[in-house]
Amino acid sequence: MNERILSTTGPGQLTVMRRLGRRLRRNRGAGAGLVCLALIAIMAAFAPALTPHCYERQNLLNRLAPPSATHWMGTDELGRDVFTRVAYGARVSLLIGLFGSTGGLLVGVTVGLFCGYLGGRFDNLVSRFIDIMMAFPGVLLAILIVSVLGPGTVNLIVALTIWFTPTFSRIARGSVLTLRGKEFVEAARSLGAPHLRIIVQHLLVNSLSPIIVYFTLSVATSILVAAGLGFLGLGVQPPTPEWGAMVSTARHYLRDAPFLSIFPGIAIFITVLSINFIGDALRDALDPRLKSIGRPNAAHHRAQPGGP
Repeated sequence: MNERILSTTGPGQLTVMRRLGRRLRRNRGAGAGLVCLALIAIMAAFAPALTPHCYERQNLLNRLAPPSATHWMGTDELGRDVFTRVAYGARVSLLIGLFGSTGGLLVGVTVGLFCGYLGGRFDNLVSRFIDIMMAFPGVLLAILIVSVLGPGTVNLIVALTIWFTPTFSRIARGSVLTLRGKEFVEAARSLGAPHLRIIVQHLLVNSLSPIIVYFTLSVATSILVAAGLGFLGLGVQPPTPEWGAMVSTARHYLRDAPFLSIFPGIAIFITVLSINFIGDALRDALDPRLKSIGRPNAAHHRAQPGGP
């Protein structure tokens, strides 16, 4: 029944979207995550309007100044305004998180859909290659790719795309293997629908739930990995501000100016936690069966003596 509703357009889809929105509104964690993430996105988008300082401007006479009315988060070892660098760093971190996960989504889901639908030798060959990629630890694979390509924003996005491609491929392939024998897919074949139309309008549409959930969580992972690589000096290069690189530089001044690492660290923490809250809420909303695990059946309660 769910497959038929999701594979068509009209009132059925509106009903599903209303139910999804209602479940998300009831989740307090999702609401808090959306508010925090929206504030960070606003800070990133309107950074030039929020601060009069330039993230590159140095003032060695005012280095390591504590937070004040002029510099809300203090200044760093070169006299640059920390709040300005955190705000502009949000642009870089969100950009890397979105683009890296989106690249993995597009490549991985496309490969997984065709592998699951076509099967045969093509599926076996590509699946073995995916197995080889998944055998490498994710962080080490990202470090290897960035080391070969060189540090930088574009190369970091490429590394994250390669990292997430196998997992997205596995998720899409598993969903297609479950769905390709369903009645609505067989009906589309019997009516002479092209293979590409079956893959997109029937298989992809009904596989979106796990893909959306993992995409949300992968954005948080991308931001965290980008910060980790920036801490190691393999991410975004100076003078471009990036949260991980800021924490890496600040570790040399933990005694004299601990705020240098506290503020970018809090930004990483809040962003990743907010996205994880949203991802968990989407998982619960898109798969209501998770909520029913461990709950006794209402009919069973009614059958018990003394039940309502």
